[in-house]
Amino acid sequence: MNHLSGIDAAFLHLESPEMPMHVGSLNILELPPGYSGDFFEDVKKYLAERLHTADVFTRKLALMPFDLADPVWVEDDDIDLDHHIRHITLPKPGSNAQLQQYVARLHSTLLDRSRPLWEFFIIDGLRSGEVALYTKVHHARLDGQAGVALGRAILDTEPSGRRVKPPRPKLRRNDYQLGVAELLSAAATNTARQVVKLVKALPSLAAAAKTTLLPEKDENGRRNWSLPNSADFFAPRTSINVAITNQRRFAARTVPLAEVKEIAKRTGTSLNDVVMATVAGALRDYFNSHRELPEKPLLAAVPVSLRTAGDESANNQVSMVRMTLATDLPEPLQRLKRIAEASVEMKAMMGKVKSAIPTDFPMLAAPWLLSGLASLYGRSRLANVIPPIANVIISNVPGVQTQLYFAGAKIISYYPVSIPAHGMALNVTVQSYNGRLDYGLIGCRRALPDIADLADSLLAEHRKLLEVARSLEAAPAAIAAPVASAATAAPAAAKPRAPRSKAKLSVVASSKAPAAKPARKRAPRAAKAA
Repeated sequence: MNHLSGIDAAFLHLESPEMPMHVGSLNILELPPGYSGDFFEDVKKYLAERLHTADVFTRKLALMPFDLADPVWVEDDDIDLDHHIRHITLPKPGSNAQLQQYVARLHSTLLDRSRPLWEFFIIDGLRSGEVALYTKVHHARLDGQAGVALGRAILDTEPSGRRVKPPRPKLRRNDYQLGVAELLSAAATNTARQVVKLVKALPSLAAAAKTTLLPEKDENGRRNWSLPNSADFFAPRTSINVAITNQRRFAARTVPLAEVKEIAKRTGTSLNDVVMATVAGALRDYFNSHRELPEKPLLAAVPVSLRTAGDESANNQVSMVRMTLATDLPEPLQRLKRIAEASVEMKAMMGKVKSAIPTDFPMLAAPWLLSGLASLYGRSRLANVIPPIANVIISNVPGVQTQLYFAGAKIISYYPVSIPAHGMALNVTVQSYNGRLDYGLIGCRRALPDIADLADSLLAEHRKLLEVARSLEAAPAAIAAPVASAATAAPAAAKPRAPRSKAKLSVVASSKAPAAKPARKRAPRAAKAA
């Protein structure tokens, strides 16, 4: 058996019907020229030969008696491929908008915890003649970087694929679940191991706490011990900072990776800074069009990987930080500058504390306690009342920059599908792949019924940043060099601008990138994709 770490188990305990905790991806596939076979059956055979290459496919949960401790992963020797791999045909006309709606619906349902926590869907009927692959895997099993490693295990770099060694013969146990005594013994052993590990880490944790909590000295050598203003600590409340339902909306958009790199190079910032600024500009336009743009800047919750180089283990090694989106600033270059400044500070802080952040910790009765608290928080709708810690989740996952194939089909796109949460009804995740930057926006349908309009505003903001960057002759030193905190600069907040219409934009590889269905608007429409 394989014990879950504290972070892995937390994704299980915090799950609820309104907040499923699985992640996934939507891939558009181009079948080989002249293909006339049954692709669904070919996929089943293809995956059956590779299940042993990744534990995520073959391990299921064994729950502890009375939820006294975290569950463990055990081998499942009776995997039902007809359950895990499914076939869907879209009704006519088979538009990209229909595909996105179906993915949103599939992503809203919980995975069966009595089986390995993954499902693959082959979706055909697209009028383009292409085929879609939608996958979902529970976040308790892997984070973004581990997902990239999993993709390498089941994907190929050549259409013909590669030879995969068959698994070694194993003794079939025919045990559906382990015995009570065996589980309790494993729980006690794992808890003791976690306690010892945590005690050994206490000096590092204390040093990290001192680094982050001890106020900096001023020019007179004094420290300011005053408590931070709560108004400055919390994010401004918006219409997306509410308790969510299990209903979802999904939108996928693509921009060329080369253009994003060009913006970063010309402005002296990083690729991630450009992504953050692009999302920030889209959110500013979206809230402006609804006449609800806060005077205070929006804050993003940003996952940060704690992995060491070369670590591809299928688990979670991630923490979360907050960053300003500088939505109080009207100009794209100003926002990018402010975000770059905040990014420098965040990286400096994480460099000091990253190695000390625990990913495994003991907690007696964690399943019972955390699940109860999560359920209470969601059902009481406290997220509608409590000030939000952040407004939106934004994640950037570095992907593979080579052409990949799945069961002989060419993978065109790699749109991520992630997790909105109570209090943050929108998740924007970005994955780079083979010269593309694929955005996946997923949110609660009730909070964001017009998520496609937000996705189109994102494309418009990318074009705007590109135009501004190309107008610069050289990277401004104020952006390229680390500077003081944006929080200490505290410029006056810009007043919301009146909504304005935008010219139409063309989507990169528009036949691959799903087009948005026109959504109802309460003000003039944002930019639409051609």
